[in-house]
Amino acid sequence: MKISGHILIIDDEPALRKTLARVLQQAGFEVTTAENGEQGLAFLQSSDFDLTYMDLRMPGLNGLEVLNLIHVKHPNLPVVLFTAQPDVGSAVEALRRGATDYLLKPLKPEIIIERTKTILAAQQKERRKREIAAQMEALQAELKNLESGESVEVISAQASPAADRFLKRGALTLDLHTRRLSIGERVINLPPAAFDYLLVLARHSPDVVDCQTLVAEAQGYQTDAREAQELVKWHIHQLRQAIEADAHTPSYLINVRGTGYRLVVD
Repeated sequence: MKISGHILIIDDEPALRKTLARVLQQAGFEVTTAENGEQGLAFLQSSDFDLTYMDLRMPGLNGLEVLNLIHVKHPNLPVVLFTAQPDVGSAVEALRRGATDYLLKPLKPEIIIERTKTILAAQQKERRKREIAAQMEALQAELKNLESGESVEVISAQASPAADRFLKRGALTLDLHTRRLSIGERVINLPPAAFDYLLVLARHSPDVVDCQTLVAEAQGYQTDAREAQELVKWHIHQLRQAIEADAHTPSYLINVRGTGYRLVVD
């Protein structure tokens, strides 16, 4: 599936704005840039976008204020914030307010491209699923109107997945191609960063993973222990809300006080 999309970049730093636009354009995406939040909101009123990248700290409207305004009129538009390390607390607050993800400066081109492809691919798959569901409903209605009594047999062929596509831990199965989690028959769509954190925990399971290692392996950043703990805490919260029967008494994602977290599947 070819991944495409129109991306809006909102940032007051001309050099970073141009570099990020060039990286995404070279990867095959259509890009529009805005130098502040007000201009970005104006572009959103006049054009359709599939994804927005935005800095947290900007003159005039800051990133959190723009995020709130975007979600009023464009509630389904993914917004990825980027910030310097001193703004980690603001990044976590942005996630609470509905941001899709965040990235820490300095931005790495390979991470930008990977995040973009992941988010847009998920959007395209959801759109395609809705299209297929509508087509199936139309076909079922047409079949009911046919006078023929012949039965309709649908035969599906399922290709064997590649050996390295799935990572299984107990009842949990992580699909590394679609980046979805399954628990038994239940399929769960996780935010991109949350999926990466769970993947790190699954690979290390049942061992404990300290917070700095979690951040480094899941997002490619080196942080101090305090910042790592704050970043990890939010993603663990998201994961518990998604997979635990009771997020307040987790059975999968266990906190080892003073050390980190581990995934328990037995």
